Amino acid sequence: MSLYRDKAVVLRTYDLREADRIIVMMTENYGKVRAVAKGVRKTTSKFGARLEPLSHIDVLLSTTGRDLDIVSQVELVSSARGLYTDLDRLTRGLAMLEAVDQLGMDREPTAYLYKMLAGALTWLNQNDSSLVLAAFYFKLLVVEGVGAQVDNCVGCGVGGEHLVAFDMFKGGAQCRDCRTGTNLSLEAFKIIQDIVGGQLSKVLALPENFATREVAELATHCMEHHLERKLRSVSVFEHPER
Repeated sequence: MSLYRDKAVVLRTYDLREADRIIVMMTENYGKVRAVAKGVRKTTSKFGARLEPLSHIDVLLSTTGRDLDIVSQVELVSSARGLYTDLDRLTRGLAMLEAVDQLGMDREPTAYLYKMLAGALTWLNQNDSSLVLAAFYFKLLVVEGVGAQVDNCVGCGVGGEHLVAFDMFKGGAQCRDCRTGTNLSLEAFKIIQDIVGGQLSKVLALPENFATREVAELATHCMEHHLERKLRSVSVFEHPER
């Protein structure tokens, strides 16, 4: 066996045998990695709490020549403890993990996924705005090469105050004459333009209102459209009775 070290964000975990746990993580240099943390479910485990979803870690892994590596050492880069005490932030964080888990490929280096996720979780720890998740989704879609056109109508090219709707299937904003998609307020368009234009601090300072809720809902729908599946973490939060 050989050893390698990397930084990672824990995406999800599931139990294996009586005391072990499989950890799925997005690493900085090796893409999505699955590894066994032996004995981590025992009360005497030294690093069980460091391997919870949302944790940002520095991990030493040993290769086995099989699909699953072995966790040898773990140190926290930053804890997710604060997110677990706030249901809204926890749900947004889990929605980020789910999207990255779907986009990432096993052992295919995708440094941008790691960096964007780690950065978004830092913002989420510092800000309770629903637009943290929306901004993460819109920016991630841009990097994935499927960012929506939000400055001008996808049909005729007109912009500004003429934008009144958004059509995911046609790729973005629409004017009144070209409208086939869902109505979207001009204020919501301006928020999305600020997000993709790098004005995140300005966006996160906005009070919650109708436009911010429009943007948050649209971002989720756009990500689900790209993934071609519903995001479970979002739907559970929206329908807790299920």
